Amino acid sequence: MTAPDPMSGSRDFLAGAGEMATLMRAYDWTTTPLVEPEGWPSGLRTAVRLLLNSHHPMHIFWGPEATFFYNDAFVPSAGPERHPSVLGRPASETWGEIWPVIASEVAKVRNGGGHTWYEDRHVPIMRHGRLEDAYWTYGFSPIDDDTAPGGIGGVISILTETTKRKALEDSLRASDRRHRDLLRQMPGFVAVLTGPTHVYEYVNDAYVTIAGQRSFLGHSVREVFPDLIGQGFFELLDGVYATGEPFLARGIPIRLGGEDADRFIDLLYHPIRNDDGVVTGIFVGGYDVTVQNRATVALRELNETLEQRVAERSAALLETEERLRQSQKMEAVGQLTGGLAHDFNNLLAGISGSLEMMQNRMQQGRFQDVERYMAVAQGAAKRAASLTHRLLAFSRRQTLDPKPTDVNRLVEGMQEMIQRTVGPGIPVEVVGASDLWPALVDPSQLENALLNLCINARDAMPDGGRITVETHNKWIDERASRKLDISEGQYLSLCVTDTGTGMSPNVIARVFEPFFTTKPMGEGTGLGLSMIYGFAQQSGGQVRIYSEVGEGSTVCIYLPRHYGEVGDEEGAAKLVTLDRSDQGETVLVVDDEPSVRMLITGILEDLGYLAIEASDSAAGLKVLQSDVRIDLLVTDVGLPGGMNGRQMADAARGVRPDLRVLFITGYAENAFLGNEHLAPGMSVLTKPFAMDAMATRIRSLIEGDLEAKR
Repeated sequence: MTAPDPMSGSRDFLAGAGEMATLMRAYDWTTTPLVEPEGWPSGLRTAVRLLLNSHHPMHIFWGPEATFFYNDAFVPSAGPERHPSVLGRPASETWGEIWPVIASEVAKVRNGGGHTWYEDRHVPIMRHGRLEDAYWTYGFSPIDDDTAPGGIGGVISILTETTKRKALEDSLRASDRRHRDLLRQMPGFVAVLTGPTHVYEYVNDAYVTIAGQRSFLGHSVREVFPDLIGQGFFELLDGVYATGEPFLARGIPIRLGGEDADRFIDLLYHPIRNDDGVVTGIFVGGYDVTVQNRATVALRELNETLEQRVAERSAALLETEERLRQSQKMEAVGQLTGGLAHDFNNLLAGISGSLEMMQNRMQQGRFQDVERYMAVAQGAAKRAASLTHRLLAFSRRQTLDPKPTDVNRLVEGMQEMIQRTVGPGIPVEVVGASDLWPALVDPSQLENALLNLCINARDAMPDGGRITVETHNKWIDERASRKLDISEGQYLSLCVTDTGTGMSPNVIARVFEPFFTTKPMGEGTGLGLSMIYGFAQQSGGQVRIYSEVGEGSTVCIYLPRHYGEVGDEEGAAKLVTLDRSDQGETVLVVDDEPSVRMLITGILEDLGYLAIEASDSAAGLKVLQSDVRIDLLVTDVGLPGGMNGRQMADAARGVRPDLRVLFITGYAENAFLGNEHLAPGMSVLTKPFAMDAMATRIRSLIEGDLEAKR
């Protein structure tokens, strides 16, 4: 016995605030074979209620006449020519160009043929006054009606227009050079993470839409999303990076800070591997399926395989995109390494050749030529150090020495050198803002950045022009902070403007990317603006480019305002001869590089100090924990032996609380060194260092220790 229908004789199934619910309630159904809604079959009432409460495009063909129903989500597909006139009318009259294609499919389902499913089917449609090519993924499912022949009264369809996605897939197959633009056009969200801490390298607009406005690039996921702690996403990322096995899941609940309900996402984590097969990052992709997930419960019986098919197609598409992205990145790495090898080989040739000539001349007794070859070798070594510093700046891993700096004074002091560098045919004008705020910045690195920008400006003006260097005070409000991707506050800007060829929007969009260069192979290393970008970011600021083709370019470095005083400019340091000590001071030198220990030991002997050597942290700590007199510890930061230089020094201070320490480093191990939090009596010197600079620093630390003990 069939249970009574609780909605029989009621119009409650037409309830709702949507446009189509309103239209259906107001429609004169007596003009159709269905007559009044109170008498509609229960199967139709249930299907209409489901249709009106779904946010996914759906429509219904009911009865032999195929009377047409549809919901709000289908309105854009219907187009202005048909909406709302097709409601309640036979499909054969209102869908003239489509009905010949789908009529047999609808009839098959209505006659008991079961569910149907079609993917990316080409079904042209009349919209906007013309027949448009369109592709659809859709399925037809029967609607039960005990009063109808065969027990089926109509057909319900859930559909997705895939025209845009189909075009995207075709574009991906056509050219891997356009893959970044295609990533931005994807209907889902995309991000690229690098390294074991999962640092953001790329996000598309859809990712920002779901995650909100945050500072992504250059930051790890744990820094960007502290509100996701405990939800399992970080652990999944760690697992994919460690095992190299991809992770794919549908409908995962996620709750960001400030939200009072879960959202649901389809999510893919896929490992990125280098040529050796080692995992170097993770490709993140997926869709916000919150709306679809809430409709899934009602639609599951109608389309049991939909989710699996969409997930498989999405996974295949995302895997293709990952391969394209990795291919382009490897090509760029090859171009960069070629330029670096060229430059370093030139420098090594100058150094090794000079050393051989010095050896020959010394064997020949021609000592008057030794100094000339020595100068050549030293010059090449300094250029090699400069190239290394540019690489570290590019990666934002250099050791900076920030000082309160008057940027106007710095620019004025460089004007003559810049003018000589760019040549007399390009005048250089300096416009300094009055009362310019000071900045806390490494002045030598800022000088390098300014000189680099002026050289770039010169290269952009092959037929001559003008370079203008300007400084300004800037208040960055909320709107400007979003545009510049920096925090709100007070900044000073240093801008270099040229009247050269300018840059296209495509070049501007990529000019700060790793390895990107517009110069021919072999001309420079390709670091350029990437180095300046890294320096600005590491200094707490930002760099931006404003340019149009044929109208010149302006590059601005933004630096946070420093609220301290700037001291008087000191004169250039002069080389002095340091007297030998006769107090028997002892210095422990810990470095795993024998040549570095040899050089430092030579300096100590010239200063009259006793040197003790150790090649790793374990041996060094053993000496420090003994009763041997140690007046100063000179140690590399990166050491073998179970601990780094900072850890060894901290352990030694447990038994020698007043121990003076000089850290030497060829890399910015800031995470270990804690450069901004060095304890009193600790100092740092960056490799490669000048011998007189090392001697002066050692003498000042030891004399400071002796003065403190008096």
